[in-house]
Amino acid sequence: MSTPAPASDFELRYPVGKFQAPKSISPDDRARWIDEIERLPGQLAASVSGLNEPQLDTPYRPGGWSIRQVVHHLPDSHMNSYVRVRLALTEACPTIKPYAEDRWAELADAARGPVDLSLSLLAALHARWVILFRSLGDSEFARMMHHPEHGDLRLDRVLALYAWHGRHHLAHITNLKQRSGW
Repeated sequence: MSTPAPASDFELRYPVGKFQAPKSISPDDRARWIDEIERLPGQLAASVSGLNEPQLDTPYRPGGWSIRQVVHHLPDSHMNSYVRVRLALTEACPTIKPYAEDRWAELADAARGPVDLSLSLLAALHARWVILFRSLGDSEFARMMHHPEHGDLRLDRVLALYAWHGRHHLAHITNLKQRSGW
């Protein structure tokens, strides 16, 4: 029996591929992505259940974040997006503020904090986000926000991005566990 070839840096970095903005988005696409966002907190909790402290502190790739940092990054990132979505729904194409996610991941709460805190935070946040997303119609999903680095973004594209974002980081954890035999 042959051993599988080691994953490339690209595969380790982008285990579900890079985000590709869809050319068109249907109501069925939106419903599927909202369902993914709804399921992510449970999937994330299951993916780290039973891991010990050294495992939580293992980077998912050389030079990458630890599993702990990935778990804390998800609510950090999704909280920022949740606020941005609310701004886009209540203001005319607001300019949103980027943040230094790499530096946030080095702060004590993300680098050393218990993952249960972020698992609970993500569950509550996603419950609210799903209610909000499911309340939106075509005109609301067409609303825009302006990102200083990425330009104008429609809310339905943001929804697609954050469904991908959850899959992306969940795969970092599950792939590391598989490669490590955990």
